[in-house]
Amino acid sequence: MSATACQNCPLRKRAIFTPMSREEVAFTQSFKTGEMVVDAGTTILLEGSNSPQLFTVLKGMGTRYKTLENGRRQVINFLFPGDFAGLQAGLMGEMKHSVEATTSMTLCVFRRSAMFELFQHHPERAYDLTWIAAVEEHFLGETIASLGQRDARQRIAWALVLIYERLKAVGMEVKNAVPLPYRQQDLADALGLSLVHTNKMLKALRDTKLAEWQNGMLKIRNIPALAEMALIEESAPDVRPLI
Repeated sequence: MSATACQNCPLRKRAIFTPMSREEVAFTQSFKTGEMVVDAGTTILLEGSNSPQLFTVLKGMGTRYKTLENGRRQVINFLFPGDFAGLQAGLMGEMKHSVEATTSMTLCVFRRSAMFELFQHHPERAYDLTWIAAVEEHFLGETIASLGQRDARQRIAWALVLIYERLKAVGMEVKNAVPLPYRQQDLADALGLSLVHTNKMLKALRDTKLAEWQNGMLKIRNIPALAEMALIEESAPDVRPLI
C-alpha cells in the first residue's frame, strides 16, 4: 500500500483542522517517513519505552492507558483520526503511558530525531506541537473536573457528546451515528465508574431515547438535551492543528 501524500491527506479538508501553508505541508512531508498499518490489539507505544517514532492517526481508533502496579489497566482517553501520539517520548525520553490500537489503524509515522529541527526552523509547526500538549493537559483537567463535579449520568453524557462531536468533525457521522468500537469497561475506566453503573446509565439514556450505544455504534438523538444533561454548551470541537 502506497503512503498518502500530505498534500492529499483526507483529514486536511476537514474544518476541525487548521489550514496549512504550502511550506508547512512540504515540511510535514519531509518529516514523515511513511505509514504503518496495525491490527486491533497491537501495542503502538509502550509505557517506559523510548520510541524513535511519532505518529498521527490517519484511520482507526486507539486507547491511551496506564498499567497500575497490580497489573490493572487504567484508560486515560481515546485516540481518533487526526490525534498525535508519542510526544511524551519525544520530549521526556520515554512514554508515561501506553497506546493500543482498538481497531485496525493506519498511522502516519514521523522521525522523532527531526523534532528539534522543527523547533529550530519551523516555529509555527513547533507551536502546533505545544498546542497539542496544552490541549491534552486541558482535557485531563476537564476529566478531573468531571470526576469531581458530575454525577454518573452527567459524566457519561459529557463523554458521549465530546466523542460524538469529535468523530462527526472528521467525517465519521452517518445518519446521526458514529462508530464507537470500545468496550463499556473502557468508558467506565476513563470516567471513574463501575461497569455495572455505566451499563445502568447507558440503559437509562437508551430508554429516554437520548443516546444509544450498541454493536459498536453510538447514535445520539438529541444532542442539545444530552449536552444540557452534561452541564456543557453544545458546540463544535475547537479548531486544532494537524501534524
